Amino acid sequence: MKVTTDACLFGGHVSHQVKTISGNAKTILDIGTGTGLLTLMLAQQCNATIDVIETDRNAFEQAAENIALSPWAEQIRIFYGDAKEYSFPTQYDLIISNPPFYENELKSDDEKRNIALHNKGLLLTELLDIIKQNLKSEGKFYLLLPYKRINEIEKLIVQRRFAINHKVFVRQSINHNYFRIIIAGVHQQANKTETSTNEISIWNNKRQYTEEFIELLKDYYLHL
Repeated sequence: MKVTTDACLFGGHVSHQVKTISGNAKTILDIGTGTGLLTLMLAQQCNATIDVIETDRNAFEQAAENIALSPWAEQIRIFYGDAKEYSFPTQYDLIISNPPFYENELKSDDEKRNIALHNKGLLLTELLDIIKQNLKSEGKFYLLLPYKRINEIEKLIVQRRFAINHKVFVRQSINHNYFRIIIAGVHQQANKTETSTNEISIWNNKRQYTEEFIELLKDYYLHL
């Protein structure tokens, strides 16, 4: 699977948060790591032990190779299996996922693409249940999701007794509507969690990366 710009943006945002705000994260879980992109971005910014899981054999093998060839191999453990059935070795300070987007839409003729986008049955409800089971009581999770499903997503999060404490609305350019949302969530606490919001555009009106995008990705892109 190709690396997408919105996935890179998600990795840059979460890595920035971990480095500057959530620096106490000692254990991280990446659910559905794909080729290991998000994990390798995070590993560059923190000393946490990072566990990753992938259910697609080809993606798992690619992620394992990418991680093994990286300078951060010793801090990353990669598991092959179904996250719904896997017994993880610990609970985590931080859980991240760029999950399947298109549960209710037509699938393509490309089986590998179908696996990546639909993950053969890993629904958003199931992903939230996995997070619920494996996130420490004081932990935080980050998800990259399609903006058009925001109402459904927020209802599901509340139903599982999570609270959203930050949302980032993502535009392809300053002239586009939102197409992705990054959500940061925590377990519901006795005191109500305030939700902060901001937005970011990938491109400006000259088809150049915005300053905000450059700031998040300058440590990873070779030509910014």
